[in-house]
Amino acid sequence: MSTKVRKSASRSLFYRIAAWLHLWLGLITGIVMIIVCLTGCIWVFQDEITAYILEPETRVTHQAAPVLTPSQIQRIATAKFPDKKVSYATYQQGRAIYVGMGEARRGGTSLRLNPYTGKIISVSERKEGEVDFFRFILNGHRFLWLPYEIGRPIVNYSTLVFVITLITGMVLWWPAKWTKSARAKSFFIKWKGSFKRVNYDLHNVLGFYSLLIVFAIACTGMVYGIQWFSKGLYWTTSGGNSLPDFARLESDSLQMGKHFTGKNAMDIVWSRVISEHSRAEGFYYSFPDSTKPKSTINVTIYPSAGQYYNHIAYSFDQHTLKQLPRHEVYGANFATSSFGVKLRKMNYDIHVGSILGLTGKVIAFFASLIGASLPITGFIIWWGKRKKKTKKRIPREIQRSISSIELSEKLMPERGQKRPIPRPYKPA
Repeated sequence: MSTKVRKSASRSLFYRIAAWLHLWLGLITGIVMIIVCLTGCIWVFQDEITAYILEPETRVTHQAAPVLTPSQIQRIATAKFPDKKVSYATYQQGRAIYVGMGEARRGGTSLRLNPYTGKIISVSERKEGEVDFFRFILNGHRFLWLPYEIGRPIVNYSTLVFVITLITGMVLWWPAKWTKSARAKSFFIKWKGSFKRVNYDLHNVLGFYSLLIVFAIACTGMVYGIQWFSKGLYWTTSGGNSLPDFARLESDSLQMGKHFTGKNAMDIVWSRVISEHSRAEGFYYSFPDSTKPKSTINVTIYPSAGQYYNHIAYSFDQHTLKQLPRHEVYGANFATSSFGVKLRKMNYDIHVGSILGLTGKVIAFFASLIGASLPITGFIIWWGKRKKKTKKRIPREIQRSISSIELSEKLMPERGQKRPIPRPYKPA
């Protein structure tokens, strides 16, 4: 029995199943995960790339002065585009206020305003179906630029399969014996080795070091795409509580026109919220739709610029300005929330690494880059082994024939020499 056959036979059934799953599941989802991971690498730094490369003019030095009120933003926007409706405004400290007009899905217009002076920094108009650079990247990340109903499930369940390959990869990585040689192969890349050795180490060693981070990124991504996984994770981390469905709140349409006008209502709500969060470094608020009496005023406060986990969300009746109750998962203060709710609120920041600030983003970037490389290095390993296996094996009968022919050729005289004639035996 050959050494290779003995080694294979000595492996446990669990190991062989893990190896089989790791190989074929990795080959099936490899291309999808390369696209998802590479687009994720780019998306991680969307704020920094936008601020310093794509739209450097939108960087505005922070001042110890109040930012524009909703009515001021609405007045500036409608003066520029009187036939369009202001939908929402969002702000991050150190950046311009972004104002959205019209319906985003059908195109629309957006403005960038100086948050202190109201000066229009830039104007962007998009036709229906037209997207900017980062929306293009996000579409690839979420549904591979395919129709949403086709691409989204492919990405979701390819990510689930990728998680399984990470677990089986850990099984394959684990050394049978922790010898000095095994530790060297498991924790270090032999850069001076052959191409095959370096490629194997890139797959094996980098896969180990990035395992937990890539695993966390993949699982937080599935929270957005796979409903049963999202509910199951919340149930597990909250001690058996069910995740409530997101309920769209409504204003009391019977109170329409009895209390406040749209502009006054927005400013009153804004003043009330910002007085409670005077140190907030970002916000988002939506303007109520005057054609829909049941629409609400929504305000979200971000205490830290570039982070979303500790946000506080409010909803108000646009007619009475009564604060509408939100479920703990969707509106409670992070500091006073339970563990399951906190983990839920941190999901996006864990996914992009911003939970640890810029350092976390750098870690998430390199982890995603390694995640994109794993299907490639794994394919090269498989292809190299496949080429060896496809070499034709010579049957034993033919090998014996060849061996006998080679032996007879050795006994034969060299070319040009006469074959010796045997002499008859003569007894003494």
